[in-house]
Parts: sequence; structure tokens; C-alpha cells
Amino acid sequence: MQLTDFDYPLDDERIAQFPLEQRDSSKLLIIRRETGKFEHRTFTDITEYLVKGDVLVLNETRVIPVRIAGIKPTGGKAEITLISEKGRNRWEALVKGVHEGKVLLPGDITAHVTRPDTKVAEVAFTYAENNADRDIRDALHDIGAMPLPNYIKRQSGSSDLKQYQTVYAKNEGAIAAPTAGLHFTAEVLQKLEGKGVIIRHVTLHVGYGTFRPVSVDNIAEHRMEREYYDIPEATALAVNTAINDGRRVIAVGTTVTRTLESSASECGDRAIKPGPGTASMFIYPGYTFKILSGLLTNYHQPKSTPMMLTSAFAGLSTLKAAYAEAAKQEYRFFSYGDSMLII
Repeated sequence: MQLTDFDYPLDDERIAQFPLEQRDSSKLLIIRRETGKFEHRTFTDITEYLVKGDVLVLNETRVIPVRIAGIKPTGGKAEITLISEKGRNRWEALVKGVHEGKVLLPGDITAHVTRPDTKVAEVAFTYAENNADRDIRDALHDIGAMPLPNYIKRQSGSSDLKQYQTVYAKNEGAIAAPTAGLHFTAEVLQKLEGKGVIIRHVTLHVGYGTFRPVSVDNIAEHRMEREYYDIPEATALAVNTAINDGRRVIAVGTTVTRTLESSASECGDRAIKPGPGTASMFIYPGYTFKILSGLLTNYHQPKSTPMMLTSAFAGLSTLKAAYAEAAKQEYRFFSYGDSMLII
């Protein structure tokens, strides 16, 4: 398949720049896989579509505030977004405002930028002598901001520290939110559990590979970067039992999907195993899902790997029709936008 197959038109006004004040008041588009029919609902209505015995899997990764504003020695502005830790005080990063050289950061921290790659830089952090033993991780909550995607055309604010985080976020390590989960509130989760829906968790720390642009025309040539995940024993047991019993397993987001399907691929069967692993699987149309029978997800950027994964589950023509319908009905797109449930 060609990259252009995953393009679609979208007006800039449809791209959500802020989250809704109430998470679960977002719109929810229901997509029926077998018929291709759509239903327009509100997110709180998700409780009507999940039933007793369904296993709902969430990603409880927690986003780190990895975007840091700094100043060049000459006085110009610079911005560093950390994407992958390579050692103590050494990171791969996306850097704006400086190609190579020093960036001065708050707290007497100096970032030393080198650029072995045209897109991704390497950054080493040093402290003033009296704080030489500190790790940059310890300073991020004081000097960092939430790494909002570039299509959000504003600076990250204090409200994003809470809003760009799921209510069940637990394990720090992500550089982007698993946005399909942003719509859940404690009340919605409690209502689902009250119905007998089995809620379980995995952790996949969302990295640069999740949103790295596809740069090849033939998408089969694209390679995903490895992202580490961990599956608790309780989650593996719940998923495997549901599969054996013929009950549904519903993933909240593409990160959960890749975690479950990667583990199943390693098992070589319709089952997952507990423990750590790596997800480098690239899912696009033609893939046969081993675990999923439902997917809750947001509206993704054109030509992106999350859109390709979603189209593999829903069907490309169905997904494009859903996106067109959502735009027509003034749904909000991308990270802070509305959601869809594909069942």
C-alpha cells in the first residue's frame, strides 16, 4: 500500500487545541465493523456498548514533562524535547533553535547538543559543581513542560500537566500521552466495573517511534522503533481467559493494541504472556488480529502509523468514511479531540 492511501482532507479548525473541561463529555462515534454503520453518541454512553465479561485494557503509562525551554549563550531561544534516555544525563532529543552547541537551562544546567542525525540530536546535561551528582530526570518536574504535539499551536500550560494525562496514569516514562484514554473519568470506570466489565492494565511508555513520520512511499518499508512494555500477570490471565471463553478484549488505544498483539506474536498463538517485552510490530491493513475484538481510539493524523493500525482493524474505506462523517459533524480531531469505538 502507498502512503498516499492514508491521506485525507481536514480543516485546521477541526484540530483540537484545548481539551474539554469535562473529559467524558467528548463525542463518541460508534463504528460497527461488520456493517460499516455509524452511531453518534457521547463518551459517557460507552457504558452501553461494553457488557459483563468484556476485558477492557488500559495503558497506565505516565507522561514526563520532557519539553525544556532554554537560551543559547548568544541570547537566542532554544527548545529541547527529550525522546529516549541513553544513559545518565544523556538523551536523544528533538532540538529547536540550535544545531550544535550549548543551551543554558534553569537551575544552572547546561545542555550540550551534538547532531549525528539530521532530525534527532544527542544531548548531554551537566550541572554546576555543587549539583554535579544530580540527574536531569530529577529536574524535569521543575523545569519541563508537557510535550504537546506540534499540531497544537500553543505553549503547554499548567493545566496540561493534569489534562494531558489519563486519570489512571501510574508508571512514569512516556513522552506522549496514550490519548484514547484521556476521555475516561473515575466515574465512567466505576460504572463499567459495576456492570461486570473487567478492567486491566499494561504499561507501554509511548516514545518517538509512535509518532515518527512515515517517509517511504511503500508503507511496507517503514520500520517501527522498539518500545518497551510490561504486562502484569492479572492482565495476561484476564485476556487469555476471555479469548478461551469467546469473550471480547477491547484495547484502549493503539499502544495497548501493539502491546497485546506483539505479545501474542511472540507466543505464536491467540494468547499473551505476562512480563516485559518490546513492541516493534508495524500494523497496517492486511494484518490479522489475534487478540482484539474492539478498539477505542482517537482521530489520527493523515499518513500516520496510528491511523494505519486503526484502518487495519476497521478497514481503510470504513475508517476514511468515519473520518469524513466526523469532520462533517464537527468532531474534534487528534490528541485533545473526540473518540471512536470500533466493535
